[in-house]
Amino acid sequence: MLTKVFGSAVFGVEATTITVEVNVDIGVGYHLVGLPDNAIKESNYRIAAALLNNGYKIPGKKITLNLAPADLRKEGSAYDLTLALGILSASNQIQSENIEKYIIMGELSLDGSLQPIKGALPIAIKALEEGFKGFILPKENAKEAAIVDGLEVYGIENISEVIEFFDKGEPLERTIVDIEEEFYKNLDFPEFDFSDVKGQESIKRCMEIAAAGGHNIILIGPPGAGKTMLAKRLPSILPPMTMQEALETTKIHSVVGKIKNMGLMSQRPFRSPHHTISDVALVGGGAYPQPGEISLSHNGVLFLDELPEFKRGVLEVMRQPLEDREVTISRARFTVTYPSSFMLVASMNPSPGGYFNDPDAPVTSSPAEMQRYLSKISGPLLDRIDIHIEVTPVPFEKLSEDRKGEPSVDIRKRVTAAREIQSRRFYELDNVHYNAQMNTKQIREHCKLDEASKTMLKNAMERLNLSARAYDRILKVARTIADLENTTDLNGNHIGEAIQYRSLDREGWLG
Repeated sequence: MLTKVFGSAVFGVEATTITVEVNVDIGVGYHLVGLPDNAIKESNYRIAAALLNNGYKIPGKKITLNLAPADLRKEGSAYDLTLALGILSASNQIQSENIEKYIIMGELSLDGSLQPIKGALPIAIKALEEGFKGFILPKENAKEAAIVDGLEVYGIENISEVIEFFDKGEPLERTIVDIEEEFYKNLDFPEFDFSDVKGQESIKRCMEIAAAGGHNIILIGPPGAGKTMLAKRLPSILPPMTMQEALETTKIHSVVGKIKNMGLMSQRPFRSPHHTISDVALVGGGAYPQPGEISLSHNGVLFLDELPEFKRGVLEVMRQPLEDREVTISRARFTVTYPSSFMLVASMNPSPGGYFNDPDAPVTSSPAEMQRYLSKISGPLLDRIDIHIEVTPVPFEKLSEDRKGEPSVDIRKRVTAAREIQSRRFYELDNVHYNAQMNTKQIREHCKLDEASKTMLKNAMERLNLSARAYDRILKVARTIADLENTTDLNGNHIGEAIQYRSLDREGWLG
């Protein structure tokens, strides 16, 4: 007897429906075709034990299973439940008149319990698009899939539940998520707050500008100056995510299986990979491409602590994603694209010893060591970072003060107001939402200078030997400073402040 059941495969952040054809005929054998990987090939052992422990069995006949389309590579153990139900249906061990109306996915344990899967959200979106009635999957993934309105989602703990659902009509408990409630539940509860930061007013000003315009920023200072503490608090002043951003972010994290027992992600992600990370882990890829750290940071912050400690090759692969805000990974048979619109926040010591330019500390690094240390960061990469700022240690008097700093919620209000100005400015553009995303044409249109400002910028360009890309960065930052003041025209104060935020362009830093 021939039966069809349906599963799904995830490529990039999109799902493709997989038809599992199961034929049970006279003879002996178990044949699984359709480009399955080793995890799927091993599924017959898990399926046999799970069925036996729940009162069923794999029939002693010739079983042929085809995963269509057969020329598309399938991977992972999430097809266990799909294959098991197909075998039971094709061998007439269960009645399954409605089985073709559902997408069914789940990894089986030997006792028949279900393990969570990856990519439940994109699978649910595709199931709704293709007109399936519902989605049956492990209970841990149910809230994630139930975000998709209009699709019946059933989370199960054991294969026996879904067998009784199809064979005996026993009802399953439908998972229902209130998307609005899920979205707003954790929206205004950041883990870290700027009120904890003592002193550092100029640095907090830089962070506010970076957040308001979506600008990349690098913090340079000696150990213990507070670089990491400041970076961790940046998400708390970013504007709240929109529903569209929350869905995009949840989708990416779903693909790598990081949404267990969660619904919609409403907090902006903050990713901080170790400096030993490989280029594949950072930008994504692998034999079966997966999103990297820069895609997991989409709509949030990627923090690279001790930037010169990262391998230079790893840093260089970030250059294109920083410009294009997406990563394309090509393989012989397919190409996947992951979004990567993130704010880069980097930190570094000013020298290998950590205390270069500190008048109170001895210089312990030779010029050759300094050059070797700083040369790990290429000029083109630094050009893509809008704001360079020096972080100095906080004096004892400031540290010992009882008075708290300005809370994140107040800073966020100013940042959100500036972002709203930018949203109105770019409302007709699909790919530009804030100042850091402006291209050259848009910079010329929205960052017009008076003669005094032009002269100031010209002198700075000649004195600091800045590139054309650095010129554009200064204009973008100046535009954000003006937006924070709710000012239409740029003036010398905006340009002057923006020029100050190019510390690493000054003589004495990079050669």
